[in-house]
Amino acid sequence: MIVVTGGAGFIGSAMVWKLNEHGVDDILIVDELGTDDKWKNLVPRRYRDYLHKDVFIERVRANTLKDVTGIIHLGACSATTERDADYLMENNFRYTRDLAEWATGRGIRFIYASSASTYGDGENGFGDDDARVPTLRPLHMYGYSKQLFDLHALRTGLATQTVGIKFFNVFGPNEYHKAKMRSVPLIAFEQIRDTGALNLFKSYRSDYGDGEQKRDFIYVKDCVNAIWWLLNNKSVNGIFNLGTGAARTWNDLGKAVFAAMDREPNIRYIEMPDALRNQYQYFTEAPMEKLRATGCPLPQFTLETAIADYMRNYVARDMRCM
Repeated sequence: MIVVTGGAGFIGSAMVWKLNEHGVDDILIVDELGTDDKWKNLVPRRYRDYLHKDVFIERVRANTLKDVTGIIHLGACSATTERDADYLMENNFRYTRDLAEWATGRGIRFIYASSASTYGDGENGFGDDDARVPTLRPLHMYGYSKQLFDLHALRTGLATQTVGIKFFNVFGPNEYHKAKMRSVPLIAFEQIRDTGALNLFKSYRSDYGDGEQKRDFIYVKDCVNAIWWLLNNKSVNGIFNLGTGAARTWNDLGKAVFAAMDREPNIRYIEMPDALRNQYQYFTEAPMEKLRATGCPLPQFTLETAIADYMRNYVARDMRCM
C-alpha cells in the first residue's frame, strides 16, 4: 500500500492521479479535509482508505499500520504567511521526522516535500549540494520548518535513505481550494476574465523592472512524473531540486495566460503589501544537474505549453481535477 499524505491537496491529489494512471489504487490518503473544497479532488480518484492526519500519525507512533510499501509525504502547512511557529514546528518538522524515522526503520520507501523557500533570498545560490544546506537562510517560518528537516536528515543519515524534493513554483489543476495560496496562473485567468487586465507587483529593486522578477515555474504534471520515477527507483536517495532549470519573468507568465485565452496582454503594476516586501524572492532558479544525474525524467513542459494545457483543458472548461 502507498500512503500519500496531503493526498487531497494540490500536489498530493495530482500524485494520486498519477498512481491511478499506472493502475495503482491500493492507496491510503492522509489529510485534513476541514470545511474547504479540496475533498472534490478525491472524487475522480481510486484509493483504498482515508485517514485524518492526526489519526494517521498516532497509528505510526503506536506502530499499528500494516502493509505499507511506500510513503509520499506531501502533507504540510504550505502557507508562507503562517505566523504560528509552534504549529509549524509540530506540523511540518516533527511530524515529518517521526514519519521518516518510522518508515526508514522498516525499509519503507519515503519521499517528502522540502521547498525552494529554504533558499531564502538566494544569496547563497540555489544549488542542492548537501554542503550548501546549512548555509541557507529562509525568509519565513514555513521555509525554516522545511529547512529544519533537511538539516535533520543530513545530520542523522536519513538523507541517504530517503528522497527530499525542493519544489519550486508549482502550478496546475487541483489547486482551486487553496484560496489566497493558489498559483498566479489561476489567479491571472480569473482577473483577466473578470476585468480584462492582470495585476502584477511592482519591483522595489533597481536591478529588476516591474514584472521582471523571475521564478522557476514548473507544471504539476512534470512534478508527479518525477515523483513516480523516484518511487520506483529505490537506489536513488538525497535532497533534490525540482524545477525546470530556467527562470522566467512574471511578465512572461502573464503574457502566456493572455495568449492561452486568445487576448492581447494588458498588465498593470500594483504596490506590494508591506508584509511581503522584506521576504519577497526576486529570483529563483533550480539547478537540475543533481537530479539529472540520477536518470530521473526532467520537466517536459515549457512555461507556454504548460499554461496552455492548464488554461484550455482545465480552467476554461471548469475542470477542477485531473
